[in-house]
Amino acid sequence: MAFSFLSRFRIAAGKEGEFITLARQMEALAADEPGTLGYQFYALEEPGMFAVYERFVDEAADKAHGAYPHNQPLIERMIACMDGSYTRELLYDLPATEAQ
Repeated sequence: MAFSFLSRFRIAAGKEGEFITLARQMEALAADEPGTLGYQFYALEEPGMFAVYERFVDEAADKAHGAYPHNQPLIERMIACMDGSYTRELLYDLPATEAQ
């Protein structure tokens, strides 16, 4: 089963443009990382709110993503754009359906 989650967070006023630029860079880098199945940022309906959907082959691939030297400066800069912390919701694949 893949390791997937959705993280939601607020970006500080005046930092949205910088954050979007960084998020696009992170999406491009993640696309080429081994073990990454999906990685995309979204703007939410509430102003200033964003989310990122991340899907990896396993939890180790998620940890590797955060540890890659090319990601660490981006992650630090993205966190600096946040107004507060974030919430992470783990996502679980639906169970296989049984024949009826």
